[in-house]
Amino acid sequence: MELTWYGHSTWHVTVDDTELLIDPFFDNPHTDTDPEELDPDYVLLTHGHADHIGDVDRYEGSGLVATPEVVEYCEDNFGEFDAVGGMGMNLGGTVEIGDAFVTMHRADHTNGMDTGYGTSGGMPGGFIISDTKPTQVSDAESTTFYHAGDTGLMTEMRDVIGPFLEPDAAAVPVGDHFTMGPMQAAVAVDWLDVDHAFPMHYDTFPPIEIDTQDFVNEVKGTGSDAEVHVLDGDETFEL
Repeated sequence: MELTWYGHSTWHVTVDDTELLIDPFFDNPHTDTDPEELDPDYVLLTHGHADHIGDVDRYEGSGLVATPEVVEYCEDNFGEFDAVGGMGMNLGGTVEIGDAFVTMHRADHTNGMDTGYGTSGGMPGGFIISDTKPTQVSDAESTTFYHAGDTGLMTEMRDVIGPFLEPDAAAVPVGDHFTMGPMQAAVAVDWLDVDHAFPMHYDTFPPIEIDTQDFVNEVKGTGSDAEVHVLDGDETFEL
């Protein structure tokens, strides 16, 4: 599994021969990539805020993984997509898309479409992406990545996602103000019991400018064994 961070919450995930793009928003200071250089098989949207769907129109015709409300909004405003299941998916569900299994779990955040108050996209989410179908039987051979979306700290990270969905790596928002900051994000990493942690959703706008070393220090402070990787924009990590 290859993970490429394009700044903010935008990730490209390759699972064998399947390419996924999460929350496309390339108008951020961490990337020099032209979004039209990418040709994902599926676009995954955690929620409908403008800094998470800003470039979804570039991928009209791709598979779309999002809640039905977000799918309908995107199709009404950005063109036709091949929505998974014909209408999207919802929290708690797992879908098989190409070589990947994608489970959607809730996130603690708001979800006004395009960051407005006129249309709600319902409960926002995060995605657990694996190369094997999740079961109650632990599989040491599987590789699993958790994109937490925009969220606060949730006990489900400790009680559900960590022990049952078993991510090996997690990308967590650390910018504070709109999401968790470094301290709460570090607790999330500890609860998830991952081997690798990646900060995201920071330094895009003045309210979320932070020193990422604070996150590194906070993860160490929890006693977690996770290795923190502060990626440069457009950098790829092989999981």
